[in-house]
Amino acid sequence: MLWFTIWTLLVLGTLAGGFFLGRDLWRKGKALLAELGRAGELAEALSARADELAELAQTPAPGHDLFADRSGPLERLAVLRTERAGRREVRRLRNDRIVRGWRAYTR
Repeated sequence: MLWFTIWTLLVLGTLAGGFFLGRDLWRKGKALLAELGRAGELAEALSARADELAELAQTPAPGHDLFADRSGPLERLAVLRTERAGRREVRRLRNDRIVRGWRAYTR
């Protein structure tokens, strides 16, 4: 009678363990299928966006020929050079003032 009880408990324990393992596998399988569904939706959206971008790439971009009219860039370059010269002058004056201040302390 003792062996019958032991084997009965072993079989019931195995069946309970199998049940819990099967339930866990079922839940993970459902979660995997849900993620695969979402991945499919994202893949479709990505494919549609890629098609849109491919169409946009085929259309010529409204461009500007930089070398057709050289006066615009040359004027901008002149303005930038003037601004840079102004900054250099301000920096030179500030440095001169600082040097004069330090010389006043060292005398």
